[in-house]
Amino acid sequence: MLLLGCIKEVSDYELVISLPNGLSGFVPVTQISDAYSKMLSKQVAQGELLEDLNSLSDMYSPGSLVRCIVTSVEKSADGRRSIKLSIDPRKVNKGLNASALASGMLLSGFVSSVEDHGYLIDIGVSGTHAFLPRQKAENYIKAVKRGSDLKIGQNLNCVIVEVKNEGRVVCLSIDRSEVAAALATEQQNWTLSNLLPGLVVKARVQKVAPLGIKLSFLSSFTGIVDFMHMDPEKSINYSQDQVVKACILSVHPTSKVVRLTLRQAFLHPGGSPHQLSNDRMGAVVEESTVKAFYKQFGAVFELDDGTLAFARLKHLSKTRKSFKPGAFKKGWKHKCRIIDYSLMDEMCIVSLKYQIIEARFLQYQDIHTGDVMQGKVFALKPIGMQVKVTDGIKGLVPSMHLADVILKQPEKKYNIGDEVRCRVLECNPAGKKLILTLKKSLVQSKLPVLSNYEDAKPGLITHGFVVCAREFGCIVKFYNDVKGLVPKNELSSEPISCPDKVFHEGQVVKVVVLKCEPQQERLLLSFRLSSKPAREDKKECSPKKKQEVKYQIGEMVDVKVLKKKDNGLEVSILEDEGNVIALIPTVHLSDFVVNCKLLWHCLQEGDVLPRVMCLSDKGEHIILSRKAAVISAVQEEQVVRSFSEIQSGMLLTGFVRNVMPFGVFVEFPFGVTGLAPKVSMSDKFVTDTKDHFVVGQTVIAKVMSIDEEKQRVLLNLKVSECSSGDSAAESFALLSQYFKEVKEIRNLWRRGGESSMAWGLCELVPGKELQLVMQDVKEDGSALFSGSCVTGLTVTATRYHLGDKSIVPGEKTKALVLHVDALTSKVYVSLRENLLKQRP
Repeated sequence: MLLLGCIKEVSDYELVISLPNGLSGFVPVTQISDAYSKMLSKQVAQGELLEDLNSLSDMYSPGSLVRCIVTSVEKSADGRRSIKLSIDPRKVNKGLNASALASGMLLSGFVSSVEDHGYLIDIGVSGTHAFLPRQKAENYIKAVKRGSDLKIGQNLNCVIVEVKNEGRVVCLSIDRSEVAAALATEQQNWTLSNLLPGLVVKARVQKVAPLGIKLSFLSSFTGIVDFMHMDPEKSINYSQDQVVKACILSVHPTSKVVRLTLRQAFLHPGGSPHQLSNDRMGAVVEESTVKAFYKQFGAVFELDDGTLAFARLKHLSKTRKSFKPGAFKKGWKHKCRIIDYSLMDEMCIVSLKYQIIEARFLQYQDIHTGDVMQGKVFALKPIGMQVKVTDGIKGLVPSMHLADVILKQPEKKYNIGDEVRCRVLECNPAGKKLILTLKKSLVQSKLPVLSNYEDAKPGLITHGFVVCAREFGCIVKFYNDVKGLVPKNELSSEPISCPDKVFHEGQVVKVVVLKCEPQQERLLLSFRLSSKPAREDKKECSPKKKQEVKYQIGEMVDVKVLKKKDNGLEVSILEDEGNVIALIPTVHLSDFVVNCKLLWHCLQEGDVLPRVMCLSDKGEHIILSRKAAVISAVQEEQVVRSFSEIQSGMLLTGFVRNVMPFGVFVEFPFGVTGLAPKVSMSDKFVTDTKDHFVVGQTVIAKVMSIDEEKQRVLLNLKVSECSSGDSAAESFALLSQYFKEVKEIRNLWRRGGESSMAWGLCELVPGKELQLVMQDVKEDGSALFSGSCVTGLTVTATRYHLGDKSIVPGEKTKALVLHVDALTSKVYVSLRENLLKQRP
């Protein structure tokens, strides 16, 4: 597919190209031109720099229009599509042959050789020699101010001035006025097989529709102008048979669909689109006005400065469920954030998603050395681990920085998709380079971040990591590649003969700055902190009842159990070096009521619980929750942060706050509560509300109605009303989570020091067949059993589950485990033949 693109970014190895409709692609350095590729190969073969080989940044600059051809579309590991392009004229102009060339044609060409009187230009047409006289290039060279000459590999917009010998020789011009006036005509005999993007044509309007315009041009061709490429000043004034000037944007090779633009910046070849000022990128616009809404694509907005912006459908709401088309009527106002700029559409790309508007990091420029951030494991490679911070930002954790110690098998600790908390060691926005560390000692450090030599004042105490230990001492590295020397006599108060036996590569150390020479980038350090004002070492480490630093609702923390209380677990937050205590109420240990008491019983002082969420930071304690469904709802933004955000019909995940005779009060993250009346509690008839719900139970509720005046919310808890659609998938997900927790509980029971009875309980899983001995029959008809595999446990079968078996004390029988109540040490079994036979 042929496309007109605009250079967005230039690096050493590729050009990033802005394409129509908000897309982006890239041109590798090997896809510039044949002549340039040959010079690259020659340089690699010789192993030394060639004087006449120019870098991409010497020849290309952002804002220039180029013709491209799609060479491949690849899907990356995170599901995003990567469009690979070429601007090589042999590929772009492959539909042309020598006999088709005519005066006035506008073509792409590349400088292949510099001669005395001009330049040889490669236009990619076999059997044709193209020459650009020097006088036809002078005007262009002066205007672009790129030195006194054109460079080999440089892309040019060329107009054919003269055709000789049936197209075997052509004379070209790149004079700016001649290029700008170039117009494709019927006399140039363009065909669908050689039609090129970037050609400007005169066209006639055939049909005007809400999503675009159909045009006819060059007598026999038709094309489409979509809503993003109509002239914003004239979009409501187009009429049938009107003659307009248009520029070809793309030509599809198989469907032969031609797309054009009517935007003014493209109607004069050689021009360039408007660019967005750097200070606007990432800006939050409090009130953007809806100009138009297209239900299949998205919405066009007018920003506060009068410029237009486009939001794709997926960026109009938090989730698909919460999307309401009625909120995007013309003239309605919304808060949004500029997340990108499409040069080819001359439009800002915006998002209305709350998590994007509030995001700390949107582009590499937002990241600073020392920042602590959350990311997801994207890929494990020999050099380290790739971490995805946002959709457009990825960082590398070098192998040395995967943990406080060197990991020999990192794949055993990390899985793709795991969330990790890391710290920025180095960030280079220009090169999109982000280096991170997962060393907890660095991530959790409260000491100053040393990222430049100027800040290394004598007496400064900070954390660093060892990169080299030799007989002369240790070299310690900090942030932004700042490093210093700890000489042998400063390694310890006691003499160390072999530093490499005491210190290892990657070890996190606390150092004090002795001396620094910023100009020479020389830094002298010491490990001997005793004589220095090291307040951090003497700091009181007992947990505090109330923390100085507030924790945000939804923030994930790791905790350690300090004490078991009647109402839950008192824990310390490890991220704050254990100095802040919090409470996990028993009912918040799990989504499943039955597992909450089991977990409380199994967990012991000193146990570490990872990834617990802050639910409230009011009162004496921070309240934490371990409910997976509630945590998932917050992370996926399926929550309301205030009463004003609630809308009728919403499905929200919460937990039962109180059970009253008239209904159930449900609380949601961020403190919003609602009432489910008795009639809306269950699909069954409700006699006693306490028979259906218990305090702390996780529920999914549907908003029925809102009373804004009284600030009341009425909810529906009926299962038939509260499914999001795929009830089977939801059920399996809940079962999976339940069994995952049951497995965790078993592992807690199994650990050392537990009794043989606890071990026995762990081995008894529903569906297991046991050999038991009949003992006795109780008054209600149920029976008791014993056996070597159930020593110390009460084993019961109800009258129904005895089947046809008659109880004879001392007789052996087979039984199937139905349920295990670990807290009461009771096991319920069945002797029914139909169940025993079905056992796999």
